[in-house]
Amino acid sequence: MMYSEKKTYWKEIFLIDKFLKKLLKYNREKIHQIFLTSTIYNSDTPILDVGMSNTFDDNHNILLQKTKNNKNIDCLSDQDLTKLISEKHSHVRKFIHGSGTNIDLKNNLYDTVYCSATIEHVGCFKNQIKLIEELYRVSKNYVFITTPNKHYPIDFHTKLPFFHWLPKKIHRKILKFLGLDFYSLEENLNLLNKKELHKIMIILKIINYKIISFKFLFFTSNLILVIKK
Repeated sequence: MMYSEKKTYWKEIFLIDKFLKKLLKYNREKIHQIFLTSTIYNSDTPILDVGMSNTFDDNHNILLQKTKNNKNIDCLSDQDLTKLISEKHSHVRKFIHGSGTNIDLKNNLYDTVYCSATIEHVGCFKNQIKLIEELYRVSKNYVFITTPNKHYPIDFHTKLPFFHWLPKKIHRKILKFLGLDFYSLEENLNLLNKKELHKIMIILKIINYKIISFKFLFFTSNLILVIKK
């Protein structure tokens, strides 16, 4: 590949990535509106945000961007968010360093527990069950969970189409072959579909819930699980 061709190639990759980031932000802002209509929210609602991203990018942490007048939001993450919270989300009441699959907090502590684009990053199916079990335990009224739909044509993590529809072992081998070692590991990426979310609800014996299919370009791009206690 000649230098000019390489330059054009990477420019195209950059433009695709830029477009996908805009799409991601658009989707998450629309999902935030669903959050407002699917739960009982006001500026005093105590919320625990589990799994917020340690990034200053505007296409992440939409909840915190949209609720700056709420001083009752705590954040839990296994990453150090001190700098991010102090510089960009100073309204956050408290940062808790910990794991979403083993939350060291009392039962029914928050009116709403919010977890966006995190469950696909906690590892195996057993860990995903444990995450929802913990979110449910510390919530008093609502649990609001979002995750990319495994059956959407594009995986927004790898930017690749259709490969994630293949059996997991084959999909992971392809990612590793393409140099995407991080996402080839189950502990870093384990996409879910609607059937699997229903299965988790059955296992946890949670009855009062709904799964909303958020569509973009005729396909369900995101799944939203809303649990009412």
